[in-house]
Amino acid sequence: MWHDVKALNATASGLFALTVLTCIASGVWWVSQRPMFNLRTIRIETIVSTEDLKHVNHLTLRNNALGRIKGNFFTTNLDAVRQAFESVPWVRRATVRREWPDQLIVALEEHEALGTWGEDGRLLSTKGDVFTANLAEAEEDHALPEFEGPDGSEKEVLSRYGELRTWFAPLKLVPETLSLSSRYAWTVKLNNGMSVALGREQTSTTLKERVDRLVGIYPQLVEHLPNIDTIDMRYQNGLALSAQGLKIPAEGAKPKSLVKKPDTKHN
Repeated sequence: MWHDVKALNATASGLFALTVLTCIASGVWWVSQRPMFNLRTIRIETIVSTEDLKHVNHLTLRNNALGRIKGNFFTTNLDAVRQAFESVPWVRRATVRREWPDQLIVALEEHEALGTWGEDGRLLSTKGDVFTANLAEAEEDHALPEFEGPDGSEKEVLSRYGELRTWFAPLKLVPETLSLSSRYAWTVKLNNGMSVALGREQTSTTLKERVDRLVGIYPQLVEHLPNIDTIDMRYQNGLALSAQGLKIPAEGAKPKSLVKKPDTKHN
């Protein structure tokens, strides 16, 4: 090899190039560590420019995210910064970008709570996301409807809630509680305190047909029974209800009576 001039020249050229690259890299590293590139400003914006942040404030961000940011303008890991901000209560989504020479711009999107989910204090957002936040903050304007269902059914429950609001609108009743059981049977409680068992969705129109049937007969029911507690709409050609002592039969059983019989006793 030592007698091969071409090989020696190639080796020397390679070593020279490696030395130059090492020097450049060292220079870039040295420059990147200068104090002028320390992060001095982290600006918070909203992803949707027309919306303001209602629940996320400086104190919340400082306690949950700002202390986890490491490095300077060049070395900070933007994905780690994004994850830190997305761990903050009420934050649904975050985006992060650098702005020369010493700033990070963080854009946030908040959750908008629609109701509670389950019995462990979690919340369901208007986009079908389940998240954890201060329940008192979510309910500061009004009481929230309650939702429950198997894991993974959140968006289905959210969609059904919107449909039920529309279906019960002719009666001027609003769902306050919506439950989807482990057997995928639906039960809705309305703002007049009445609970309606709708059962399982056998076809795409099953629930709508049951609600329509109830809407049609409801005025006659309340005329005779103003204080209805529960109504079971799972019967093909009828219904069962409980009010002032009436009981709902078990699913599949034939109801004994659909309307309470008048009291025959006289004073």
